[in-house]
Amino acid sequence: MRVNVTVNGAAETVDDVWEGESLLYMLRERMGLPGSKNACEQGECGSCTVYLDGVPACACLVAAGQAEGRDVRTVEGLAEGPPGSGRLDPVQEAFAETGAVQCGFCTPGLIVQTHDLIARNPAPTDAEIREALAGNLCRCTGYEKILDAVRLAAERKAAERKAAAT
Repeated sequence: MRVNVTVNGAAETVDDVWEGESLLYMLRERMGLPGSKNACEQGECGSCTVYLDGVPACACLVAAGQAEGRDVRTVEGLAEGPPGSGRLDPVQEAFAETGAVQCGFCTPGLIVQTHDLIARNPAPTDAEIREALAGNLCRCTGYEKILDAVRLAAERKAAERKAAAT
């Protein structure tokens, strides 16, 4: 099967996709985008979270064929500027700076989910952060540094919006 999909802003055609293949497998193995992680394959851990038509989705639960004609944005696609430019999104920077990244397996999904949260709610409370990230499991951090990262990212995004408005 052939899948035509827009991934991180670029139109892509992926050939020889098996009908039962997940979007996660297609992204990682066929397209060389390893950012989204394959952990539970049941939509329970959130490590494979991507945007699908602007809405966070567990890529392990989406059949690759369901992505036909749709827009997918992965953790790699959150970086600003051209690929390889080194300019990370403020959410990505905040996770790195606060030490919210340990083994890194949950990090891509947490970053995508945080990115979505801050886009919807620029100043989330701790309770709102916890609720938004409830579907993302981390076995290493204890979540405190993750909360620090979300707070820092929200502050930086607010500063960016303020600077752009002036």
